Amino acid sequence: MKKFAVAISLLGAVTLAGCTTTNPYTGQSQISNTAGGALIGAGGGALAGALIGAGTGGDARVGALIGAGVGALAGGAIGNYMDQQEAELRAQLQGTGVSVTRVGDNIVLNMPSNITFGVNQSDVQPQFQNTLRSVALVLQKYNQTLVDIVGHTDSTGSASYNLTLSQQRATSVARVLSQNGVDSRRFFVEGRGFSQPIASNDTETGRAQNRRVEIQIIPIRG
Repeated sequence: MKKFAVAISLLGAVTLAGCTTTNPYTGQSQISNTAGGALIGAGGGALAGALIGAGTGGDARVGALIGAGVGALAGGAIGNYMDQQEAELRAQLQGTGVSVTRVGDNIVLNMPSNITFGVNQSDVQPQFQNTLRSVALVLQKYNQTLVDIVGHTDSTGSASYNLTLSQQRATSVARVLSQNGVDSRRFFVEGRGFSQPIASNDTETGRAQNRRVEIQIIPIRG
């Protein structure tokens, strides 16, 4: 089965002059569609990328979902659909510690591990279950999207340990979303260990930023 994994690692405080627009629904600045398709780099050992393309006919999930009666989006309907979904996610996740970032037509949720998991644990903490239920409500309502769930760690410990831990954490998040009504056929779930840091692993602050699960929400294009 051919899969196109989409993992976006985002930097704080990156300024893209001339490449941002204002979302009319949320009032938030967002990376333009043109800029969203490009790789965005910055110093400090961090790498930011936008690898967009999973929501196309090349992804096996698309055929399965369309075959199950989920409609695809086209043209101007895509932006409007994602605008509304973004606004609802921002409202649901305000004050939870989960960041909502728009990259072109995609939406990225960054869930830091300090609010989602215990130290070296892969089970979602009970207090974070409600946050994921809120995400699930929105994903159910806006079902014309794919959902990529990718786990990341810092560089403490061996590569194999961190790869396994990141996979287990991504799987745990996917499990909670599925248990709360999100169709698992929409999911791509993967652990990437410490291969895609968004901050320096030389400081505790940076390592804390690198320990995360990212959810990317991608429109199904017709």
